[in-house]
Amino acid sequence: MRQLDFEIFDGDNHYYEAEDAFTRHIDRSMRHRCMQWAEVNGRKSLLVAGKVNRFIPNPTFDPVARPGCLDDYYKGKNSEGLSIRDAFGALEPIRAEYRDRDARILVMDEQGVNGALFFPTLGVGMEEALLPDVEAVHAGFSAFNRWLEEDWGFAYKERIFAAPYLSLLDLDKAVAELEWVLDHDARVIVMRPAPVRTPGASRSLADPYFDPFWSRVNESGISVAFHGGDSGYGKYMEDWGEGGSVQSFKSSPMSAVVAGSRAPFDCMCALVVHGLFQRHPNIRAASIEMGSNWVPWLIQSFRRAHGMNPRSFDEDPVETFRRHVWISPFHEDNVMGLRELLGADRLVMGSDWPHAEGLDAPTEYLRELDGFTDEEVRLVMRECGKGLTQRQH
Repeated sequence: MRQLDFEIFDGDNHYYEAEDAFTRHIDRSMRHRCMQWAEVNGRKSLLVAGKVNRFIPNPTFDPVARPGCLDDYYKGKNSEGLSIRDAFGALEPIRAEYRDRDARILVMDEQGVNGALFFPTLGVGMEEALLPDVEAVHAGFSAFNRWLEEDWGFAYKERIFAAPYLSLLDLDKAVAELEWVLDHDARVIVMRPAPVRTPGASRSLADPYFDPFWSRVNESGISVAFHGGDSGYGKYMEDWGEGGSVQSFKSSPMSAVVAGSRAPFDCMCALVVHGLFQRHPNIRAASIEMGSNWVPWLIQSFRRAHGMNPRSFDEDPVETFRRHVWISPFHEDNVMGLRELLGADRLVMGSDWPHAEGLDAPTEYLRELDGFTDEEVRLVMRECGKGLTQRQH
């Protein structure tokens, strides 16, 4: 593996939420409709909207899996046919750096990581769990974002860039929350790649109805990350006779093949074909922890649709996609092939550290960049991700 003469920027880091992440700042009147802790069958369990939530097997995160312990499993190197439980191996007590930003910076120094985008672990599964209670979604994530700013910071020491979570379910509340995070120096926001499903209606994220929100995003120059989680696609698996709820590390073969690619494909398609980037040309979107195997399929689909009916597009949709979207490919993906499609200046390395399915050490991502020039390596391993933290005007 080649040696680097610079510290990297990691486009996909995580914290493990403190137990009061959703409760520290929650309006007392909303507690029973949002998140609560309870003892169920002798075990501390998370209640979401009054129901035991199983998105994360152990939402206290203590004990927790070792970073990267599922690397071979997710690369398809499981010739022994181990169950995912066995592949996890022994769990360990939670480490300080998973919940304390100063302890984390010391570890980042050891890892050669100058800065990183930080995303929720539990939080990316909570919007779906709170639906259809729109008020609860906004109350829960408003409380979450205030915890996040206190414990991690949106731009802590210009090294830890924790992304507040926003939902468009209530447009006025979404705009107000966006203004709050902008006032507190957020550089990247995170949203789920899914239609906006309110009771009795469902809209594209790029529907002009939401333009008051997107206009402010466009004006501020903040980046928008769409991160994998529970995007509500369990209902499609249910239509195919499979379970409708999403649980981390528990998926059928069909769900593993289909569901993981549908959400980013559909989301990015909608952003392009529904004209978001034409109406708001300063918006930058990033696809994080959703892989990249769906990208060639989307590019091919854009080309075909544009060739059949070019008047339906303001420009070639492939060019729109290339100009406005950054991709963080899984390290096990065909990263070289993605470079040929999009260019190295649209690729962001992401280690998923400290998650079990990520890398044990962020710099190991270099192994996937054989054949990249030194300049391209620097783009992928540092400049592209770091650039997303700078508001673009």
